Amino acid sequence: MNRRNFTKSLAALPAISLIEPDHRAFVEPARNLNSKIKLSVSSYSYWHFKGDKYPIEKVIDQAARLGLDGIDVLHRQMDGEDATYINKLKKQAFVNGIAMTCLSIHQGFVFPDKDELKKNIDHTIHCLELAAKMGIPCMRLNTGRWNTIKSFDDFMKARGQEPAIEGYTSEDAFKWCIESTQICTKRAEELGVLLALENHWGLGSTPEGMLRIMKAINSPWLQLLMDTGNFLENPYSKLETIAPYTCFVQAKTYYGGGVWYSLELDYKRIIDLLKKVNYQGYISIEFEGNENADSGVKKSVELIRQYL
Repeated sequence: MNRRNFTKSLAALPAISLIEPDHRAFVEPARNLNSKIKLSVSSYSYWHFKGDKYPIEKVIDQAARLGLDGIDVLHRQMDGEDATYINKLKKQAFVNGIAMTCLSIHQGFVFPDKDELKKNIDHTIHCLELAAKMGIPCMRLNTGRWNTIKSFDDFMKARGQEPAIEGYTSEDAFKWCIESTQICTKRAEELGVLLALENHWGLGSTPEGMLRIMKAINSPWLQLLMDTGNFLENPYSKLETIAPYTCFVQAKTYYGGGVWYSLELDYKRIIDLLKKVNYQGYISIEFEGNENADSGVKKSVELIRQYL
């Protein structure tokens, strides 16, 4: 083809803009891609703090049998933290094609006592370092609660509501929580472990409380964890509010009736709202029913899979 004919062929093509592209388009995943949501299971599904601990190794085996992508490790369920035990879990997960997706810990920052508050900050940082050693890229964070209702069973009967400690207000609690979370988020960034603030009672029992803390910290290393069963009233509008900021999802199921309560959750609706905000991460099943865990988790996997 000579130069003249080549020029004519170019002229016949549709016009192409020479304006420099907006590079933000290359940062956000395309909205028309098929969902890449992956399915995980929480080790908590096999042990509800009652009786002998269900070994994490067996959770890995169960996840592999069910064809899942990962497990969410409950810290209190681990048999130890020494190198031999951690390396055993890492090896077993890898050879079974299972990712350890999240480390779920227990801590809180709603304490007027400075020593107690420091104890919880130190524990959180310790667990961040543990997650890094285990190769776990995400860690569940709680806000904490007043603990004026000592029994968790009674707390659940009160629908997760309790009075403040006498002489203090929610403004005090938010101050403690934000300052403590700021310290922990700095360490999370250094370690490369993403903090996921859960709607886990206390200050995190409303979307407004969760977003207030997240926006005060203003760090990409603190995002939100959506627990589908922890908004007891009008859950869908609340789940939709936190969905754009969610980096990890724990999906409650209650076969055999809930250990503490049961919710009738519409998982097609929940997964649709996650897809709407282009969520591409893990949904980790948290079976919290009284049915045998093997059958309860299997039913949960079948339930969620039909919408993925």
